[in-house]
Amino acid sequence: MAINLGGVALGVGIVLAFLMRWHLKEKRRWGALVPFALSLLYGMLAALAALGSWSLLGATAWVALWAGNVAGYAGLVWGVGGSAPDVTRAQQLMLTPGGYVIVFLLTIVLLGLLKWGPKQSKSKILLGVMAGVLVALSGNVAGVAAIPLGSGVNLAGIGFTGVFGE
Repeated sequence: MAINLGGVALGVGIVLAFLMRWHLKEKRRWGALVPFALSLLYGMLAALAALGSWSLLGATAWVALWAGNVAGYAGLVWGVGGSAPDVTRAQQLMLTPGGYVIVFLLTIVLLGLLKWGPKQSKSKILLGVMAGVLVALSGNVAGVAAIPLGSGVNLAGIGFTGVFGE
């Protein structure tokens, strides 16, 4: 799946909107940024790790990417009269089996936060994941994000499998 400039613009727009909210409404409390920032990183990880795979997470990331592409394209082309060329630069991350365990565990934590977390955090989490999926495949973000996200998850996975597995 490819990302167009409109999808990336929508992802960056979501980030900007939450930064404005944090600055104006949440009085620049760093703790208020944590749910959004972590879900943004999770969205990037989900897109880079699972997009293109035949999995529930891959299908969910694909639907989010497709919806963001359509909405961003409509905003750029029909909303302001611009264009939305393809800006895809990423490939799927190569994760170790332990790395995939960490992605699985993070997915469970995310679902738990959505189910039992505070009501105000749900929009932060969902929009953070959406923004992460939308910006993850663009040229510079993919290159910068893929290495630390993939390496960090693989390193945590090595620790997990060292304790519980091989």
